[in-house]
Amino acid sequence: MYNISSNQSIKALNTFGVDAYADHLINANTVNDLVEALKWIKENRYPLLVLGGGSNVLFKGDFKGVVLKPAIMGIMDEDEDEEFVYVKAGAGVEWDDLVNHAVSRGLGGIENLSIIPGNVGASPIQNIGAYGVEAKDSIERVEGVYIDSLKPFALSNADCNFGYRDSIFKNKHKGNVIITHVIYRLSKSPNLIYHYGNLEDELKQLGAVTIENVRKAVINIREAKLPDPKQLGNAGSFFKNPVVDIALVEELQKRFDKIPYYPINENNVKLPAGWLIEQCGWKGKRVGNVGVHKNQALVLVNYGGCTGAEVLSLAHSIRESVMQMFNVPLEMEVNVA
Repeated sequence: MYNISSNQSIKALNTFGVDAYADHLINANTVNDLVEALKWIKENRYPLLVLGGGSNVLFKGDFKGVVLKPAIMGIMDEDEDEEFVYVKAGAGVEWDDLVNHAVSRGLGGIENLSIIPGNVGASPIQNIGAYGVEAKDSIERVEGVYIDSLKPFALSNADCNFGYRDSIFKNKHKGNVIITHVIYRLSKSPNLIYHYGNLEDELKQLGAVTIENVRKAVINIREAKLPDPKQLGNAGSFFKNPVVDIALVEELQKRFDKIPYYPINENNVKLPAGWLIEQCGWKGKRVGNVGVHKNQALVLVNYGGCTGAEVLSLAHSIRESVMQMFNVPLEMEVNVA
């Protein structure tokens, strides 16, 4: 049976640490609990916000409705063949617990995504990615419940329409479904990817190229660059790395000869948003209770007691600066509630 808490603080449920309240909070520990909770919400016509690990959300104020957390746990093998093990994880499982589970068994595919904050249920929504790997590369299937009909669904990888930090769950199915489980196809013979950014250099310091060392290298880099949300509130990468036409980069190279970029295809490249922001002078800058992290300009931080409005104001100023200097629009990766 699900539990309902009223007038509940959700400060501890968002990694930005914004102090906000929800009229009601429900933790659904099973699929049946989730369905019953949705029935109650629909009967009372409450506004609904589905909240996972709270690592990719910014509350601009109190939420006048029900915050529903799919807290379905468990990691289990669903199937296996000669090449892969198909691992099913509940939406409420902490993402890095799944990565650790896979790496400890020598199963490859998600090791580059180590210590990304959040829960398994959010991994396909955002198509999380790092160091040349995205969640879509290993997702076999996504299961969940349609909010309107309360019927279950199962979508294949192709059905999810994955893109860069994008999926069908951020478009056609936004606000229409709740993910309950994700099935990952993990390799018994991992094809390790480490020729990306400074990952290869860090890996050399650890010795042999193994799946365990790739994970350690990723953890070392991320811990050195990114603040721990438990110590300094943040939502990780606040902006997406913009994808632009190669012609724009060629034009920018006339003014910024060292501008970094990563080819996507013959016409488009990805620019590191953190580099763009840093060139505009924002890295390490503080404005009241919020600021840009001193080690990673892509991360906005809460120095204590900030409001969502303060964060959005800073984000707006940063976007204006980047647009003015580079003619490149920045899109927020964080969802505003």
